[in-house]
Amino acid sequence: MVRKRYDVKVSGKGDISGFLTKLVSDKTKVMSLSIVDGVARFQTDKQGISRIRRIRRRYGLKILFSQVGYVTGAQRIFSSYRFLIACVIPFAASFFLWTIEVESDIPEVVERIEQKLEKSSIIPLRPLMLIPEEGEIRRDLMLDDPSLSWVRFKRVGTSLTIIPMLSPTLDTVTEKESRPSDLVARTGGVISRFELKRGERVGHVHQTVKKGDVLATGTLEQGDKTTVVGAEGAVFADYWMEYTFSIPKTTTYRLQGEEVVELSFSLPWKETKDQKENDGEKRKFEWPFVKTDRHTKVETGQFELTKGMEETVIVPLLKNKYLSQASPQAIIKDDKILHVTFDNDKVSGTILFHINDNIAIKRPISQGD
Repeated sequence: MVRKRYDVKVSGKGDISGFLTKLVSDKTKVMSLSIVDGVARFQTDKQGISRIRRIRRRYGLKILFSQVGYVTGAQRIFSSYRFLIACVIPFAASFFLWTIEVESDIPEVVERIEQKLEKSSIIPLRPLMLIPEEGEIRRDLMLDDPSLSWVRFKRVGTSLTIIPMLSPTLDTVTEKESRPSDLVARTGGVISRFELKRGERVGHVHQTVKKGDVLATGTLEQGDKTTVVGAEGAVFADYWMEYTFSIPKTTTYRLQGEEVVELSFSLPWKETKDQKENDGEKRKFEWPFVKTDRHTKVETGQFELTKGMEETVIVPLLKNKYLSQASPQAIIKDDKILHVTFDNDKVSGTILFHINDNIAIKRPISQGD
């Protein structure tokens, strides 16, 4: 429905107050009335125009009409307070977490994760700003459940989906019984301690041994009786090792930055991209109106090694590299730089590491086979 409105300007030496009184008594629509310097201005509809024309000469007044514009039904709806409330409610609701779902084929895992989330107050109807970051949730879940290898998250608007990924089941393999062995030194060093499970010590703490020396024997003698049981365990020693390296002079690195939250607004009647691609599907309204997209910034840059960084950067870097490749028990007690060379694109050199590690390896006992 379309309704026309008109601006009315009343001027002249006639009786303006009597004219306006007559209009009101005839139930003529008079809106936004103002009188300034003997000139009256107001708005009326088409029926009011007809009544004004019939009585204006009686009061000796000049009347000037001008059309204001069109007021459609849609404009009336959008300008009403009900429409404002209808928009504010979904907007406010989009700042709360409405649904939480755990996707897993194992009910026990789903139950454990749901209990952990409830304990951490990650529940529906909780404000999104109070929900912890994904990294923190992932860490808590994986610490609580060792069977999880990773936890993925899928957040769409006010819905959070948690997808746990289980560690692969390792089949227990029974090791075949190996031949009885002695423990010998794989390298020279000074013995610091013994951790034997079977066998008998040959050396002693603080003894200097060479590569191939017997550290523990698996042959036990009691009087005239000899029993071969085999030696098992570890023998730790301190030793120096030359570590030669060659690394790029310039390294590209990536750092995990701050979490960014982006808000996107979608009108319910607006056709989405997916709906355009699937014309045959039934059209659905988007919900919620406000969607949040969270992602973490990744900063990249380049780092160049220069002279003076030997002690502060290069040595700690090489220590970490060596320890990542060595046994879990290995420790580096000291280090000495022999030489470092800086070329155009590489840094090379040799460093002495003072290491404490298990030097025992097995050597089968000859039994005259």
